[in-house]
Amino acid sequence: MFQWIFWLFSLVRLMDYDQFNEYCRSLPATTHVVQWGGAQVWKVGGKVFAIGGWAKANNGTGNPAFTFKTSELHYELLKDESGYRPAPYLASRGMKWIQQVSTDKSLDEPLTYYLRESHRLVSLKLTKKLQRELGLNQPACDE
Repeated sequence: MFQWIFWLFSLVRLMDYDQFNEYCRSLPATTHVVQWGGAQVWKVGGKVFAIGGWAKANNGTGNPAFTFKTSELHYELLKDESGYRPAPYLASRGMKWIQQVSTDKSLDEPLTYYLRESHRLVSLKLTKKLQRELGLNQPACDE
């Protein structure tokens, strides 16, 4: 009975910070720090690709807020979309960062896509040497 209730609850609950951290941890060559007022900050090669936190910036609701780097196209598509907004501090400086602020569970799947894409975008900006050292962006080997 309790397993069924937990399963049902998981269908309506949005991603939380533990799930966010678990997902970011699964991406290659990532490191985690807590900084900027307790935000969960994820980096690849020492460069930030995702931030979980800044809940005060989420209109003080206490709902999870997840921030990630985007391509110019995704930035233009998401900046006025319900559940998203230009990321506080970052977007105001001309950077293409979006913050997901919605409590709609249907945005969890797109969130994992955007986190993965943010990781890729940031890792591509690392030096080729660092990319090799971290085992990132390597061409596929034909055996």
